[in-house]
Amino acid sequence: MTQFSRRNFVVGAAALPLVAACGNGVNSRASQRIDARVDAAVDFMYDEVPGTQELAFNAAGMLVMPLITEAGFGLGGSFGRGALRINGATVDFYSAVAGSFGLQIGAQQYAHTLFFMTQDSLSEFRSSNGWAVGADVRYAINTRGGSLGIDSNTLTDPVIAVVYGQAGLIAGASLEGMRYTRIIP
Repeated sequence: MTQFSRRNFVVGAAALPLVAACGNGVNSRASQRIDARVDAAVDFMYDEVPGTQELAFNAAGMLVMPLITEAGFGLGGSFGRGALRINGATVDFYSAVAGSFGLQIGAQQYAHTLFFMTQDSLSEFRSSNGWAVGADVRYAINTRGGSLGIDSNTLTDPVIAVVYGQAGLIAGASLEGMRYTRIIP
């Protein structure tokens, strides 16, 4: 071994633990906390919103935002973090942010799940730098004690949004203008 290659070997071996310590955040405490909240939100959704298990079964993937906090007094905003799951496994973490202006006062918290019903809608979401909720999202509304009314037409919509677990003083929850960005917690 030459002196140059020996030095490179020593420097590389010494740097290995430092590079390993950097990681990508996948095993961090923050990601574990988000995953635990996502698990709890999915369990709650399956128990409280009939029809969501069928949606999950037919979806190419689902983005679960277990806690969105929204507040406003003239100007408003909301924020939350969640995970994208494909076949039940977390593949990415996302943040959701929205801002609003208008006649509003109060605060609320809620959870929501976006079901990507086609592979194209999931691919478009994953490849975007920042995806915003638009007109192509269909809202599935749960009437108290009723189901979501899922039929074969519903399952062909590209993205279906389900909002659940609302608590607070603002009436209703809208995902309009919500922007999702991939994060590394």
